[in-house]
Amino acid sequence: MSAPDADRLARVALARVTEPGKPTMLDLVADLGAETVLASLREDPRTRHRFDDVDPERELELATRRSLRFVVPGDEEWPVGLDDLAAAGTVAPHGGVPLGLWVRGPARLDGLGGSLAIVGSRSATTYGDDVAREVAATVGQAGRPIVSGAAYGIDQAAHRGAIAVDAPTIAVLACGADRVYPLAHRELIEHIAVAGGAVVSETFPDGAPMRIRFLARNRLISALTAGTLVVEAALRSGALNTANWAARLNRTLMGVPGPVTSASSAGVHQLVRSGAATLVTHGDEVLEVLGAAGEHLLERPRGRDRPRDALTDRQRLVLDGVPLARGATSASVARVVGLGTDAVHATLLELELRGMVEVADDGWRLAALAHD
Repeated sequence: MSAPDADRLARVALARVTEPGKPTMLDLVADLGAETVLASLREDPRTRHRFDDVDPERELELATRRSLRFVVPGDEEWPVGLDDLAAAGTVAPHGGVPLGLWVRGPARLDGLGGSLAIVGSRSATTYGDDVAREVAATVGQAGRPIVSGAAYGIDQAAHRGAIAVDAPTIAVLACGADRVYPLAHRELIEHIAVAGGAVVSETFPDGAPMRIRFLARNRLISALTAGTLVVEAALRSGALNTANWAARLNRTLMGVPGPVTSASSAGVHQLVRSGAATLVTHGDEVLEVLGAAGEHLLERPRGRDRPRDALTDRQRLVLDGVPLARGATSASVARVVGLGTDAVHATLLELELRGMVEVADDGWRLAALAHD
């Protein structure tokens, strides 16, 4: 099934004259349909001039030449998670279900239901880069696509982590999907577009990257995925905008802690402290949080087992009464621990069999195994 041609063409025309994420336009389209809204704007003397040079059929032809496809509601490839934006409200001042998405690359958007978004600081530390790459590789190997924004720092590390294990990764851009931003990431973005991933944008082809478009883009990253992981974000960070959208969309939100003195992790710490985000430290924990009930369960971490762990309470008590440097009689140990001499002597024999104590001419003393 595909959306009707008339609806698709109307959405192309509206996308050409509308900024991404403009809720007034998107709400009208959701309520009335793209064809009705377009007809009304073309008849209104205040807005009809904006469509004088708009030829949607020609626009689609040009897009096809640039290896772009325009995915809209009603297409089989349409990612249904985007529909949740209809009830998610607005954030300064963006919102709404996009008119459509321009896509370059073989990965299908309807396969992103279980994917993970990884976002964070553009000025990432080595620590942040390492964590983002590890999580992306672990989650990617488990069959979940990785979604990010192809920016410097954490975004780049996330994409490269997925690529390292041949997992699909999706770059959601704030410029046209036929453009490259930042220019230094041309090789990365082109690789994503041809090696099993996809480059995605709500912005019209050849559209420039603008600050306001980055904020509109963030809602798509959250809506396309099952969960969002924030790795390093300051108190004022675009990654926190993406996290806000994840919370509004009832998506799983996770955060990686950093040093408590690190300003680049202060935003993440606030998300965790407020209860908005679940604390995770590596990819296996992310898989456990994202997984269905009983899936990817991890054993509770604990320190290594020690010989003392297997002792009874009485054995531990008696062992604590045995001196280290010099020997002691059973009666002496009994006085220290407050038990009968016979009971202490029997317990010391048990500890000797376990290699925890040894007896010499001057009495009982701790064996080397008891020091562990």
